Amino acid sequence: MDLKQLRTFRAVAELGSLSKAADRLRAAQPALSRHIKLLEHELRVELFVRNGRGMLLTSAGRMLLDRTTGLIRQIEQVSDDLKSANGNPSGRVILGMVPTVSAVLSGRFARRVLNEFPDVSLRIVESYGGHLVEWLHRGEMDLAIIYGPAVDLHLQVQSIGREDIVAVGPPGSDLNKRKQVDLKWLVKQKLILPSISHGLRALLEKALTREKLKLEAMIEVDSYRAQISLMEEGLGYTLLPPSAIRTEVAAKRLEMAAISPAVSRELILASPIAHPPSIATTTIATLIVSEIQQLSREGRWKINMTT
Repeated sequence: MDLKQLRTFRAVAELGSLSKAADRLRAAQPALSRHIKLLEHELRVELFVRNGRGMLLTSAGRMLLDRTTGLIRQIEQVSDDLKSANGNPSGRVILGMVPTVSAVLSGRFARRVLNEFPDVSLRIVESYGGHLVEWLHRGEMDLAIIYGPAVDLHLQVQSIGREDIVAVGPPGSDLNKRKQVDLKWLVKQKLILPSISHGLRALLEKALTREKLKLEAMIEVDSYRAQISLMEEGLGYTLLPPSAIRTEVAAKRLEMAAISPAVSRELILASPIAHPPSIATTTIATLIVSEIQQLSREGRWKINMTT
C-alpha cells in the first residue's frame, strides 16, 4: 500500500463515486480506478461493491477505512507543516460544528478564512456532537466546536464560554410577551427534541431531574432544520440557544422566552489527543475563538466568554 492509493481509496469511500473523487483529487478517473484495483489485488479482498448508483464499501473496505483514515491525516499534516514553514499556514483542515453553531458561524467564518488564509483548505462538517466526537477519536477530523461538559471525552479541549438556552415556540405562542417561562410549564407542552443521545436532550433531562420533573409529550427529531420547520408549523416547542434562531425571531417566524431556572451549556473547541495539530489547524483554532469573540461583541452571539 502507498499513500496515493490510500488517499484515492479514502476519497472514493467518502464520496461513493470515482468521478467525484477525481474532481476532489484533481486526477484522471482511469488513474484512480487503477489505484483501487492495485490496492484490491495487493490486499486480496474486494473493497467496493460497484453498481449503477456508485461504489459502496464492503465490510473489508469499511475495516480498511477505519484503520487508515487517522494515519492518512497525520501524514498529510506532516506535508502541510513543511509547506507552512515559510510562515504562511497551508493545508487542509476539517472542522466539525454542531448545527446550532453552524447556523451562526459557518458562513462568516469560512469567508474570513478565505480572506486571511487563502492557502488553507477548510472543510466544514455539520453534525450532532456525538458524531463529531466519534470522528475526532478516529482521527477523521481536526477540530470540532461542540457542547460540553468535556469530562470523559478523552479529547484535547478548550472552553470557549457558556450560553443560555431559551424556550422557542411558534408564532402566536406569546413567548415574546411572556419573556420568561418556568420549566414546569414548558415540559407540559409538546416538545420537539433530538433523541436522547444528543447533547441538548441530555441537558434538558438533567435540568428536569434537578427539578424533579418529567417530560410529558414530545416529537423526536434528529435534525435542527426539521425542528425549526415543525415549530413554524405550530406543532410544538423546543429549547435552543437564541443565536441559532436570531433570524427566525427577527422575521417573526418564531418566538422565544428565557427559562426559569436558567439552563445553560458550555461551548468547547475539541481536537484529537492522539497526535499534535498541524500549523494550519492551530491557526484555524485561534481564528475560531477570535471570530466568536467578535460575534459576542457585536451582540450577535450572547455567550459568556471564558477568560
